[in-house]
Amino acid sequence: MNIHAFEMTPFCMNCFVLEEAGEAIVVDPGEATQELIDCVEGLHVQMVLNTHCHIDHVGGNGAMVALCKAPLVCHKDDLPMLEGLEMQAALFNLPAPSSPMPDRFVAEGDEIQLGNSTLKVLHTPGHSPGHIILVGDGFIIGGDVLFAGSIGRTDLPGGDHTQLLQSIKEKLLPLPDETRVYCGHGPETTIGEERRHNPFLVNL
Repeated sequence: MNIHAFEMTPFCMNCFVLEEAGEAIVVDPGEATQELIDCVEGLHVQMVLNTHCHIDHVGGNGAMVALCKAPLVCHKDDLPMLEGLEMQAALFNLPAPSSPMPDRFVAEGDEIQLGNSTLKVLHTPGHSPGHIILVGDGFIIGGDVLFAGSIGRTDLPGGDHTQLLQSIKEKLLPLPDETRVYCGHGPETTIGEERRHNPFLVNL
């Protein structure tokens, strides 16, 4: 599987395109940059998927759904956040992006087939109520749960610090140390690196 990363938006968030055998999934299009559009050209995009529905991860939903003629997918517990983009925008004094509503929801344990690979959906609330991650063969697309040397913020509406740490402990730390973590912000890391050196995980 090829994983293409694109840093975008003033929040410097990471959008990913997962691609295999001519099929693709666009994860967290913060905006529809030309680089992202060029990447998906000629691919069959199965879905546009939001790991969570904070404003910096969904700003390109509308453009990418229209361009790719693909369904929008997220977890149902983040639907209120997607419906409340104007309120989110007001928090940051930004214009509110438009986004279509999800065509369907994914939940804990669902599997997504991409080419010959299978991605497993895990529900990891804490940064937001409906946050999900995708677990592939030796990697995760982790959204804003775990970062290199840090964890997702929990001071936004719907955030819960205790719940976030529980999600990390129960869903991420059982994965092998060599598992690569593609983060929603900043550089990629590994589970082992964070287990050993992340100050937020010392007591987990």
